Amino acid sequence: MNANKSNTSIIPVFSILAAVLLWGSSFAAMKHLVGNLNPWAVMWMRTGIATLVLTPFISKLAGPVKKGKDRFALAIMALFMPCLYFLSESYALTFTTATQAGLISASLPLMVSAGAGFFFKEKTTLAGWIGLALSMLGVAALTLSGSPSGNGSNPALGNMLELLAMVCAAGYMLLVKRLSASYGPWTLTAVQNSAGCIFFLPGMYLLIRDGLGQNPLHVILVAGYLGAFVTLGAFGLYNVGMSRLPAGKASAFINLVPAIAAFFGWFLLGETLNFTQRLASVVIFAGVGLAQIGGKINWKSMIVTPHGSLLKQKN
Repeated sequence: MNANKSNTSIIPVFSILAAVLLWGSSFAAMKHLVGNLNPWAVMWMRTGIATLVLTPFISKLAGPVKKGKDRFALAIMALFMPCLYFLSESYALTFTTATQAGLISASLPLMVSAGAGFFFKEKTTLAGWIGLALSMLGVAALTLSGSPSGNGSNPALGNMLELLAMVCAAGYMLLVKRLSASYGPWTLTAVQNSAGCIFFLPGMYLLIRDGLGQNPLHVILVAGYLGAFVTLGAFGLYNVGMSRLPAGKASAFINLVPAIAAFFGWFLLGETLNFTQRLASVVIFAGVGLAQIGGKINWKSMIVTPHGSLLKQKN
């Protein structure tokens, strides 16, 4: 009985870990594709391939959509992700580096925790709010310190678009948490992919008009990876984890994405960060770390003296 319970608790954790590994690798892959194709064409290929792969299994994996308010909630979920999220991120990666975009994703768990506290009454500590502010400060510093380069022609604009993508992702994750009580993870994934395929349909025209570039086989392989493994696999796996874990806890795993994105940005694209950007990255991770350990600190047991120093309150 205990072994079954342990296996049940491990499955969502491993599902989310696999999802963030795939997401982290997607920044470099997306950066490569949007350098060769129009972002709309890339997004249509991603969602189209994901829908094509899922279609043969849809009758077994996905259930029917109920009438009423659920349909509106599902529509908003799909609008956030993949539509607005992919649109913002794909254009972000035409202006900034995959490494910087990945670092900005560190702010996502804090956004989700704040939203979960507001909408679901999941407790958000004082440290969580301070961590959110610190992380946003780091994102602002990272954005303002960027300078044009071969891999990022307008980092400020690109980083702002990536931050907008994170806001959309946070809204999506909160809606998934609400909808997972009524729908299975693959039903939600099917709704996302089909909506994205329709939303990015102009990309099909652009793809036909402009073609696949000088190395079409390479483009197809990268797009196939993004569509089948990232768009379909990662979101499906994350939906599995989100349906079984608290929203704040599930989103905390996103903290791994920046490190993974930075590794692939360096390994595949040769990207680097300047000193100020490294410092801003440390601030971002410090904010995330503060939010994670803040729940273990008994903030009520501390008082602020007139001189501003913190002292333990005596019992």
